[in-house]
Amino acid sequence: MKIRYGGDYNPEQWPKEVWEEDHRLFDEARIDTLTVGVFTWALTQPAPDVYDFTTLDRIVERAAAAGRGICLATGTGAHPAWMARAHPSVTRTDFEGRRHRFGQRHNSCPSSPEFRRLSAEMARRIARRYAGHPAIVAWHVGNEYGGACYCDLCAAGFRDWLRSRYGSLSALNAAWYTTFWSHTFTGWDEIEPPNALTEHWRGPDHTAFQGITLDYLRFMSDAMLANYCDEKAAVRESDPDTPVTTNFMGLYRPIDYHRWAPHLDFASWDNYPPDDRSPARMALAHDLTRGLKDGQPFWLMEQTPSVTACRDVNPLKRPGVMRLWSWQAVAHGADAVLFFQMRAGRGASEKYHGAVIGHAGRSDTRVFREISSLGTELERLGAATLGARTPARVALLFDWDSWWALEISDGPSRLVKYLDVVTTHHRALWQLGADVDVLPVTASLDAYDVVVAPALHMVKGDLASRLSAVAERGGTVLTTFLSGRVDEDDNAFLADVPGPLGPLFGVRVDEWDAREPDYVNPVTIGDETFASRLLFELVIPQGATVVGTYGADFYAGTAAVTRNDVGAGQAWYIGAGLDPGGVERVIREVLAGHGLLGPCAGLHDVETATRVAPDGTAFLFVLNHNPEPVVLPPLDGVDLLTGEPPGTLGPHGVLILTTEAAGR
Repeated sequence: MKIRYGGDYNPEQWPKEVWEEDHRLFDEARIDTLTVGVFTWALTQPAPDVYDFTTLDRIVERAAAAGRGICLATGTGAHPAWMARAHPSVTRTDFEGRRHRFGQRHNSCPSSPEFRRLSAEMARRIARRYAGHPAIVAWHVGNEYGGACYCDLCAAGFRDWLRSRYGSLSALNAAWYTTFWSHTFTGWDEIEPPNALTEHWRGPDHTAFQGITLDYLRFMSDAMLANYCDEKAAVRESDPDTPVTTNFMGLYRPIDYHRWAPHLDFASWDNYPPDDRSPARMALAHDLTRGLKDGQPFWLMEQTPSVTACRDVNPLKRPGVMRLWSWQAVAHGADAVLFFQMRAGRGASEKYHGAVIGHAGRSDTRVFREISSLGTELERLGAATLGARTPARVALLFDWDSWWALEISDGPSRLVKYLDVVTTHHRALWQLGADVDVLPVTASLDAYDVVVAPALHMVKGDLASRLSAVAERGGTVLTTFLSGRVDEDDNAFLADVPGPLGPLFGVRVDEWDAREPDYVNPVTIGDETFASRLLFELVIPQGATVVGTYGADFYAGTAAVTRNDVGAGQAWYIGAGLDPGGVERVIREVLAGHGLLGPCAGLHDVETATRVAPDGTAFLFVLNHNPEPVVLPPLDGVDLLTGEPPGTLGPHGVLILTTEAAGR
């Protein structure tokens, strides 16, 4: 047993003699796991009543003969051309109201009965044929779900979803505040999907009625989840035991992964960061993915070995970065490190996407050498970290409803982005070496000393009381501007801001000031001053202690950051859009108060993360995201990869330390 290593393999694109060379190179690179069949629907079902598994049989048998594990896909990531021709309802209608024709991927209407029937039948037949095959280690349903639809079928599905949610039109009208602009609905069939032809202008985030748009985002996430569940149920008819998953996309706004999580046997995700300068953002996505299944290890289902091909600019991973980012995934909970793609395709939109094996099929490239070297390291590590969990005492709350509600709101600022606020606070925790569980707002908080809830725009259920309980028992809770503003229906609380969070944080906010990006209001905390931008709440302490004050405008000298003593603990409120340095200053004080600063907290872009194996062995990962070497502080243990004690960590270097290395 070891961390699974390999990735997406598409031999159906190649003649059989290429397969033999591929498997020889896979052996050389220590590749042990292949994801196959992701886009084979047109191959395995070339006509409505024709199923042909000849090629897929050969792919599965060749991989099995080489001793490799198989993550077998249902092949339904894009529907075939004949289906769109025979059943026009399977194609999506976009936000502008245009019915699409066949093309691209993410091209299926989730509410189409023909799509649901045919995709489930494809999964059923795949599972019936291959269930029980000893090489199959997981089932892969669909691929990177996404693509909203606004067709008449989705409109009907939305109305059914609303009936289930609200029960009556009177309850719906109250939730959506439809007395505004004469929008009261008197029949379910009057409700239209919110799009460019109805409630929206200037794009998907500009809506006259936030309630209907928020509910449509929820509905569409649920509609695609129903597609996944259709296929999983079809697989389960033949295979009740092999785990089933689908590959998420990390910090992906359109789908609420927390609503999906209970239906996955394990979580997996595809790591394609927006640039090559965002290690903390990747750590956030890893932590989020791990948190989907209550800390259970996840699979890194895809990453590029070298470059992507889907953006305007696609920077090459520098020497050592592929290895570093792979170990970062393991450090945060991955039990599989997989790539897209194993061999570079000759044509279409991904022909320049990085691959383990390039177009020339060479094994003497830098990329292949690095892949092989990492494969050797993973073999050397063996089963040591399998099943290991993160012993986090810090929780960061992440909420798709708050994300959606904040960014479809008219005011206070279109420039404040939920993910920007969250990543700034997570980055401070990351830089300071805290192990963090990223959790839904419904999760238990009993195990955490610190709970950080940035931009907690929507407060649902008993969350306010559960946050108060954290502080009462001696923990620390931290939130920010734009928190406690709306309820689950996206209606403002009839109370002082931050609504039900006010008593916990000991503040009220009567006014707020949203400004252009180049406007800066300095905030002084202790003897340090930091910039703040975009949003400035005028915070009035109601028992809280002022920690930071504004330095400009008519509210100069008033509270920008406060701390409130609650029971045995504290509640911090950051009312200004502090820059990363200011956020780190506050979070450093919070972590220090609980003894949670990491061993490398003073080193820029040196990451630490801890995992604890089922036998109690603790592993400290130390990752240098700098292109220069760093001198580490004194650390106990020896490096599992080299057997050497820690000292200077080279550019993009990795250490895995345990004091029990000899006994693993």
